[in-house]
Amino acid sequence: MKPPLIVINFKAYSESAGERGLALARICQAVARETSTSIAICPQVQDLSWIARQVEIPCFAQHADRFEPGPRTGYTVLEGIKAGGGLGTLLNHSEHHILLAEVDEAVERARSLGLLAIVCANNTRVSATAAALHPYAVAVEPPALIGTGMAVSKADPEIVSTSVETVKGIDEKVLVLCGAGITTGEDVRAAIELGAEGVLLASGVVKAKNPGAVLRDLTSGL
Repeated sequence: MKPPLIVINFKAYSESAGERGLALARICQAVARETSTSIAICPQVQDLSWIARQVEIPCFAQHADRFEPGPRTGYTVLEGIKAGGGLGTLLNHSEHHILLAEVDEAVERARSLGLLAIVCANNTRVSATAAALHPYAVAVEPPALIGTGMAVSKADPEIVSTSVETVKGIDEKVLVLCGAGITTGEDVRAAIELGAEGVLLASGVVKAKNPGAVLRDLTSGL
């Protein structure tokens, strides 16, 4: 998985559950092959292992808990993600915030297992804190713009460029992704021009009438 990246979060939409989730995963894989683009997906937790066995593109969990395997009813442990074919996990998404200490422990445990952690941040300060944990990537996503169709790369370009500068100043190996409101290739291009190395999005693809067409447009901005 090489940058620039497109990461699609399936969230918990009905359009991405079960067989519909698998169909969407296959569309993502087809576009990745057709365009030679690095596309990763974050299926719903109940579908992660099932989908990961049927596609070749990287599959990430939407969340992981810091705990080791054991009596942890309802939690998602990193060993389970790895055993199920997941390449890594999102952490601290605006819809699933966790404490900094928990992010730190989860990132460290993911690293020890050879898994990739993408830590979400809602502003430059949090981006800096996340970068100091040395995850695979930091995804900058102002919550107010998520799902609005107003791309952060256009509505608030400074948070992207400043976050890129801040993260790279702490650890140049950490990738910076841009999220919130990304829906078009033009949005992606604006993010790349601001220094981002990819995008994280959800509804723009998952809820689209023609996800394949949307994905192809998104890849045109890379």
